[in-house]
Amino acid sequence: MRYAALVSGGVDSAVALHQVARQAPGCVRAYYLKIWLEEELSFLGACPWEEDLHHARAVCASAGVPLEVVPLQEEYYQRVVSYTLDELRAGRTPSPDIFCNQRIKFGAFFDALQEEADRVVTGHYARVYRDEGGGLARLAMAPDPVKDQTYFLSHLSQEQLARAEFPLGELTKAQVRERAVGLNLSNQDRPDSQGICFLGKIRYSDFVRHYLGEQEGLIVEHETGRELGRHRGAWFFTVGQRQGLGLGNGPWYVTDRNIDTNLVRVSHAERVAHQARDTFEVGSVNALADPPGEWAGSSSLQLKLRHGPDLIPCRLEPSARGFQVTMERADRGVAPGQFAVFYRSLECLGSGMILPREDYP
Repeated sequence: MRYAALVSGGVDSAVALHQVARQAPGCVRAYYLKIWLEEELSFLGACPWEEDLHHARAVCASAGVPLEVVPLQEEYYQRVVSYTLDELRAGRTPSPDIFCNQRIKFGAFFDALQEEADRVVTGHYARVYRDEGGGLARLAMAPDPVKDQTYFLSHLSQEQLARAEFPLGELTKAQVRERAVGLNLSNQDRPDSQGICFLGKIRYSDFVRHYLGEQEGLIVEHETGRELGRHRGAWFFTVGQRQGLGLGNGPWYVTDRNIDTNLVRVSHAERVAHQARDTFEVGSVNALADPPGEWAGSSSLQLKLRHGPDLIPCRLEPSARGFQVTMERADRGVAPGQFAVFYRSLECLGSGMILPREDYP
């Protein structure tokens, strides 16, 4: 078995590399993916790619594994960044990290290897197991519910999942830190990266402003239509957002945004529960293993609306546009374009993009 290990300069991928290198000596090569935005928009803020690469090289040297830098700037722009901008222009909330995994780490990167490796190794907190007899590959949650990253892996294909290797799948973050200290890694104390995969330290709002600009619009109270303030572009906001509104006497939460009219609706915390939703529709569902028709009616079905430990019991039923999802409790952050990720027990079943409401004014 030949392994291609992705290293980012962070502690997770470093420990994952050391673990697979110990298990399969001489069968591992490491790769650092160089993405377009690191230089393209460097004027917007510091990007740590040089520091990342320094740590990646140090980690690979300590593991005795050769490192190769793979330029995928064009692929990132075409497959992830363009999607993000298109979703924002359409008034939806993009999920670029989901497509980064599907289209780049387990897509363009594996294609670029040209059969030089059998498995792609990453530092994701997730587990892959296979049915008896070498059947379907299945994705399962990691034991650390806060760090579990199955949400971001939910759009992989069965072929991609079958060639994925997650050495940290049984570990918690604390255990990974302990192993990094034991290995005396140069990045053992490096903080976790935050934010969207391709931005580095660049602020998301600066990225959006560079490509979509600014346009003054109104912020109005959802229940009354009363003007509360002004904003610089509806594309800067998403449903459920609380920060960055600049309104007094809060807290206020975004309940809707209209790109065509550049209007942002908000509700006060005392009334926002009335705008929460317990039903929505998803379009085509990406199934990691079993088809979604087999999930429908399952009494043990749960979902995540965002990365994190919160799982909501739900039902899934066919609808005219795909599937209707009914949640056991309402959520004020259901936003078109986001992904609902479905679970049965510890298994991640797949995901579907949330559709805009047909009955919304």
